Amino acid sequence: MSQSIKIKNALISVYYKDGLEPLVRLLAKQGVQLFSTGGTEQFIKDLNLPVTAVEDLTGYPSILGGRVKTLHPKVFGGILNRRALISDQEQISQYEIPEIDLVIVDLYPFEETLKAGGSEEEIIEKIDIGGISLIRAAAKNFNDVVILASKDDYSTLQEQLENQNGETTLAQRKAYAKKAFHTSSNYDTAIFNYFNIEEPLNVFKQSISKAQILRYGENPHQQGVFYGDLDAMFTKLNGKELSYNNLVDVDAAVALIDEFEAPTFAILKHTNACGVASRTNLLDAWNVALACDPVSAFGGVLIANREIDLATATEINKLFFEVLIAPSYQPEAVELFRAKKNRVILQRNDVELSKKQFKTLLNGVIEQDKDLVIEGPDQMTAVTEKAPTAQELIDLHFANKIVKHTKSNTIVFVKNDQLLSSGVGQTSRVDALKQAIVKAEAFGFDLKGSVMASDAFFPFPDCVEIAAEAGITAVLQPGGSIKDADSVNMANEKGITMVTTGIRHFKH
Repeated sequence: MSQSIKIKNALISVYYKDGLEPLVRLLAKQGVQLFSTGGTEQFIKDLNLPVTAVEDLTGYPSILGGRVKTLHPKVFGGILNRRALISDQEQISQYEIPEIDLVIVDLYPFEETLKAGGSEEEIIEKIDIGGISLIRAAAKNFNDVVILASKDDYSTLQEQLENQNGETTLAQRKAYAKKAFHTSSNYDTAIFNYFNIEEPLNVFKQSISKAQILRYGENPHQQGVFYGDLDAMFTKLNGKELSYNNLVDVDAAVALIDEFEAPTFAILKHTNACGVASRTNLLDAWNVALACDPVSAFGGVLIANREIDLATATEINKLFFEVLIAPSYQPEAVELFRAKKNRVILQRNDVELSKKQFKTLLNGVIEQDKDLVIEGPDQMTAVTEKAPTAQELIDLHFANKIVKHTKSNTIVFVKNDQLLSSGVGQTSRVDALKQAIVKAEAFGFDLKGSVMASDAFFPFPDCVEIAAEAGITAVLQPGGSIKDADSVNMANEKGITMVTTGIRHFKH
């Protein structure tokens, strides 16, 4: 098996030319014969470097509007021939096929065209045929051929050729092959997922090219990696790298804040809201949200849906927090936050989020549509003798948004667009209710006149009875229990109102 191989012939055909010039000049300087096509051939000619057109090698012009250029035995024979196999060498000699030792190729911008909203015809034309075939052929024959399928590797190969007198090692070629197969598989996955929208096949395919190694996972003894483009999602203005737990909380914070249109501040701890408030200005929203549970807010993740000004930043700065997220910041606010170098300050960018979510489970993966439904007053059906007031409907809508994003079993209390307290992740709905009552009392909230939302129906009337005795005047639940009538009767007996939505919001 060959080890170090000197590059004699190179095929270069790329869509993007940026960063290519230094490598091409080095190859020419080292006496490598260059073969190329179309725009890349002209690019090399403009550098006043010798280059041979692929058409001159194959004897065939580029045909079918450029769809067929390199698909020819003289190209693929030059790439795929095995240098150590006598029969292969006899055949390439017989058919006058040059050994191609280096292939530099990229792919038509399929994903970019798709994201830009191209027409179906434009998208289909960006499905690369020749390029993907060249990548696979060269990567398969890594024993004898170098494949560069990404401009990110130009400088690395250039340095290797400069230091190794134009040669590459087997280990280096195999490493490039691994990257090339990633490029091809990622490309094919994007194409498949485009075709798999209508009447989808029940298969799971995901490919994410960008990755960030995390300090550790959920705990220090666990490794962690984030696959995705955080730089597209956020502009980091200050602070250390986000941890695994930070990312989980940030995801929950983004999902929650997107439910609100009025100026709103939310404070989260372990993915659950411990403070949420909407007001006419963000400073008031912050102060009211913090009042919900200032103890849990310590070390939390904060998120707002309006620009953070200096006055609001000054108040926020009094609290120790891990992460702050907002769509924008006044420069003076950023300077204030930067006084503490570890605090993470994120400016959220306008990025379309996936409507699917998945996670590993048992020996496979479980996938579902994201819960993008939220019921407002128009979807609330009064089932009691007493109908809700206009303010109660507003508060029930507010509470429903929070309960949707809180760990089941959960109960949420709201009054005047403010979260008063919640019972989170309890094995019993009664326990969740009692926990919420205790927390509200601990922080001095009077529950009289507040509303309650539940993520699921009440199988028994006990929760309604306890809530009414605590001062709750209106209750929201999805309904659907065979014993709904018991809860409705209890609400009527206690003189409070109950609405059902028909939609359950479990969050496991």
